[in-house]
Amino acid sequence: MTEPTPDAPLDLVPVPGSDRPAAPGVTPAAAPLAADARVSVTLVLRRREPLDPAAVTGPVDEREFRTRFGADPADVDRVVETLRSLGLDVVDADAGRRTVRVEGPVATLQRVFGTSLALVTSDGPSGERVTHRHRTGSLSVPRVLDGIVVAVLGLDDRPQARAHFRPAASSAATSYSPIDLGAAYGFPVGTDGSGQTVAIIELGGGYEQQDLTTYFSGLGVADPVVTAVGVDGATNVPGGDPSGADGEVMLDIEVVGALAPGAAIDVYFAPNTDAGFVDAVSTAAHRSPAPTAMSISWGQSEDAWTASGRAALDAALADAVVLGTTVTVAAGDNGSADGQSAGAPHVDFPASSPHALACGGTRLRLAGTTIAQETVWNDGSGGGATGGGVSDTFAVPAWQQAVGVPNRAGGGSGRGVPDVAGDADPQTGYRVLVDGSSMVIGGTSAVAPLWAALIARLAQATGRHLGAVQPALYASAAAGAAAPGFRDITSGSNGAYSAGPGWDPCTGLGSPNGTALLQLLQSGHSPSGS
Repeated sequence: MTEPTPDAPLDLVPVPGSDRPAAPGVTPAAAPLAADARVSVTLVLRRREPLDPAAVTGPVDEREFRTRFGADPADVDRVVETLRSLGLDVVDADAGRRTVRVEGPVATLQRVFGTSLALVTSDGPSGERVTHRHRTGSLSVPRVLDGIVVAVLGLDDRPQARAHFRPAASSAATSYSPIDLGAAYGFPVGTDGSGQTVAIIELGGGYEQQDLTTYFSGLGVADPVVTAVGVDGATNVPGGDPSGADGEVMLDIEVVGALAPGAAIDVYFAPNTDAGFVDAVSTAAHRSPAPTAMSISWGQSEDAWTASGRAALDAALADAVVLGTTVTVAAGDNGSADGQSAGAPHVDFPASSPHALACGGTRLRLAGTTIAQETVWNDGSGGGATGGGVSDTFAVPAWQQAVGVPNRAGGGSGRGVPDVAGDADPQTGYRVLVDGSSMVIGGTSAVAPLWAALIARLAQATGRHLGAVQPALYASAAAGAAAPGFRDITSGSNGAYSAGPGWDPCTGLGSPNGTALLQLLQSGHSPSGS
């Protein structure tokens, strides 16, 4: 077939699900976007074979995955040849990850993908003003790529997600080390995560090795092996602001490193864009050997994504699960509305993906290492509350159908969020060290790495990757009844939803009893994909 040339009129077709509304509070930037400015874009390609993680007996190794569920090499070749012929440079092409990354001047990208880009300033996910490239409406691709390309990401580089962490007020009355919490939550004795790898996804910030050495020394824990992995040009760049993204990065590493000091920790740094998020998760998922767990403490309301971008990230999470990785994701810190101004219930994505182990938050009081009280985290207006609710996008997974997930506020069923919980209230938060400053930090950002560390220790004890562990965790759960292996949280609310016996849209199945969960996994409730 004859491919288009740079000067020929292009026959374009729309990319389904690529429609994007204007960013909130958008205004033109002080300077225009230069037509010759160079921009990198990630294209996601269709699979050779449909992937249903629930139907896969695994984990699948990378070679088999590439052959069955990656992109067809012929599709990759067609995309590469077509875009090169149109004047774009191919930076990378990976059939296993189903991605082709290209770069070119703004004018060429606008022509090839049927859009118009501008430089603007808008309100970011956390309310900050940010300057970025901007587009609205749908994207298109040359007709010869119709059906092959399922997402085009990165043209609009508005920040896609916010970090779900909250520094405590200076008057915080209670704080714990991660080791305190591991003891309270019954992390299995005789395990430390040895032989396992935990991947951490970061969309900003960085860490200082000296801070980590000082922190772990203070806990009496040997320095874990921490490796920074750059994605799409991002690197480990500490910003020197303990209340900024560095707080997220250090919280994640210090929680995992304190609770699973024997595990290797790989920290993936990527730009905070839809392309960066997808590329970071995909890169980590396809690392060989596959990580035991992947911790994600970033997200945004489901409806703040394009449909194609959301599907691309969900597919990358599915890759991770099938390759043997359990993905733990923060459920959000803005209650049942997830920070949306109208106040109606929303859930956070990627926590709402059925391939994520969604992590909600509690307020915890300890007496020594014993739990004296644990309730839903909700500090009221401005203080934060655990995310949770019912997805508008994803159906109820088979493993969640027996626990009584309520219908959406507007009617209809959906995947319930969260699955599990742990201490997240900044007023009963985690003692950490960030940019040389001792701090107490909370948020569901802390719960995702806590659960990732627990997964690493459970995998060490069972001798296998757990992958999609949700079916095993829900196997003995029933509506209105406490689930084996969990402390049932029955008091409190996150706004639209209240806790009660059994699973609820505030704390899911509850907080963990790690020793009991290990017994559950060893008793024959083998996770899907393991």
